Amino acid sequence: MAPQRNTGAGAEAELPEYAGHYRLESRLGSGGMGVVHLARSTSGMKLAVKIVHAEFARDPEFRGRFRQEVAAARRVSGAFTASVVDADPEAERPWMATLFIPGPTLSDHVKRNGPMDPAQLRRLMAGLAEALRDIHRVGVVHRDLKPSNVLLADDGPKVIDFGISRPKDSELRTETGKLIGTPPFMAPEQFRRPREVGPAADVFALGSVLVHAATGRGPFDSDSPYVVAYQVVHDEPDLTGVPESLAPLVLRCLAKEPEDRPTPDELMRALRSVAASYDTQAFIPAQRAADVQRSEPVPPQRRLRRRPGRKAAIAAASVLVVAGALASVMLFGDGGDGTTPEDDGSPTPSVSRFSGWAANPVPEGVGAAQCSYGGRQLICARPGAVFGLAPSDGRVLWRHPVATSSTSRPPVLAGGLVQPMADGTQRLEALDPASGKVRWQRKVPAHNAMQVAGGTILLTGPDGTVHAVDAATGDSKWSHRIPGHPLPSFASFAGDPLVYATNPSVDASKTRVTAVDPATGAVRWDVRLDGWLTLVGDQDGSLFFLAADKDYGDTDAVVRYTPSTKSTRRVALPVGRADAQAAVRGNVVHLLGSGGSLEAVDMTTGKRLWHLETAVSRGSVPVSDGTHVFFVAADGRLLAVDAHEGDLVGQTPVRMKAASGRVAGAVPSPLLAQGHLYATAPDGTVFAVDAHNPSAW
Repeated sequence: MAPQRNTGAGAEAELPEYAGHYRLESRLGSGGMGVVHLARSTSGMKLAVKIVHAEFARDPEFRGRFRQEVAAARRVSGAFTASVVDADPEAERPWMATLFIPGPTLSDHVKRNGPMDPAQLRRLMAGLAEALRDIHRVGVVHRDLKPSNVLLADDGPKVIDFGISRPKDSELRTETGKLIGTPPFMAPEQFRRPREVGPAADVFALGSVLVHAATGRGPFDSDSPYVVAYQVVHDEPDLTGVPESLAPLVLRCLAKEPEDRPTPDELMRALRSVAASYDTQAFIPAQRAADVQRSEPVPPQRRLRRRPGRKAAIAAASVLVVAGALASVMLFGDGGDGTTPEDDGSPTPSVSRFSGWAANPVPEGVGAAQCSYGGRQLICARPGAVFGLAPSDGRVLWRHPVATSSTSRPPVLAGGLVQPMADGTQRLEALDPASGKVRWQRKVPAHNAMQVAGGTILLTGPDGTVHAVDAATGDSKWSHRIPGHPLPSFASFAGDPLVYATNPSVDASKTRVTAVDPATGAVRWDVRLDGWLTLVGDQDGSLFFLAADKDYGDTDAVVRYTPSTKSTRRVALPVGRADAQAAVRGNVVHLLGSGGSLEAVDMTTGKRLWHLETAVSRGSVPVSDGTHVFFVAADGRLLAVDAHEGDLVGQTPVRMKAASGRVAGAVPSPLLAQGHLYATAPDGTVFAVDAHNPSAW
């Protein structure tokens, strides 16, 4: 067979005849990163083979990313996806072969045949829920579920494309190349808190896909991806045309907060109750319309929506490109009052007498508690309650009821009072750390982001105005906008009197970093640094950032900036890390990527000290005491790694309710205090161990 010619725009001159042992017959589609071919094995089995473009094949970082994607696809069974048959990430042109699944994409089906009927929609929703359950069970989050990534096979829908290559589809024009996902099908947290994106984001995308299948358009519709981003974060979805029997369930999927969305298992149970005569027959796509009708667009049945004004569009652009800037950076070990737990003045206990403990202080709650340390106690929150625990034995010292949706981050001690971190609420309250009783309460303007720094609470309103509240009294301190930050949120770190707002440029080539005095709102300094940066820590007067690849969003470097000397140091990573989380100890940055890749980077020498594959699918932000690096896995395990050698030296048992059917999104980090290590687990357990002796866990 002669080499195949690719005549598409920007295509390579010649394509290979074989990929491994698989003969390429024809091209199925092409995307920005590779080409998909129809191929056959020696026995004649049909396969879909994805081959990376030559320009990416020469990039060692992309090869590492490709290996991660192949591993993710292999972890998922083939019942609801295209099974991986073979792959060679080390080939001259890396490739991956999956079973060929005949059938149109959902996108093509809707374009050619119009919206689905209610019975088809129920089967589609059930099939996608089953697929997501299968994907999430092995610790994978798809993050780009959309109509062009759903194949309508005879035996039900199949979810494809875990991020390597894309079928040739006009929907690709809406992708920004700056964030992971496609704006019309991304969840709010993918714009606001990308480091906290978990399985619930896929459920949000499922809701958007169902609206598209039912109406021919999405629940948030605009020609501009920036306006779409604003609508996803702020507006209610447009469900006009969605069948009444399914609309309430779709609306639950499209909840703004991840914890308010159903799990895939809950979706399947709800679908059984939607129709007692639930049709479980295989989904067979309707016959395509006649050729004469295919050229005519399907008229979407929808109501007109007023588009946001220019101010909203500008804010939306900031939402889209800033990504991590809308999330407050709050390390688990920050006491919130300007001191670290190790420096609270109390004597360090004798570690030989500490045997650890485990408790479930709110057994009726769901999910892992969020905790911080302050006032010589653990201050924790789970849905429905904020409570204080004795660090010595886990006794409940006090408990205070709160709204279920107000516990997404750990409460902190500031101004001498406990501050529940209630994002979005219009009523703040501060609690007595000894009794949990309300000390002050006040109504505040609507806000998208909240941060506590020293004795000040910072609230960012939808128009970008920052309102500062005295944490001790609840009185207003100042209110104004931060120049250069249309919709700022702030990062703060223990012992640092300043807070920091970051804002990447539209093309992600620069990031504006502004230091603000939280007590007065005064800008102390302002700088533009190269790259798309996310602030992760500060040490000894320097700030540390993760730098993301502007095309894929993976972390490809660590950056240190020292304001006093205006000097910058950048250390490239050998392989880009997806969903990297990091913390700083001394001048060493510890990064944990999705899939459990943990590494230490010395910013003094500019070298990677060590690298360890932990096999943890998702983990927390790591913390270190200088001797060990600690992090928590999504199944509740606490792991310890030797900070000097990079060897795993201890881990606790799994703490996860087997029957819960839930997969944790963001995993709370462990907390170091007074030589002890505290962590939380999905089964509701809060537990303590001796930080000095991980081998005894």
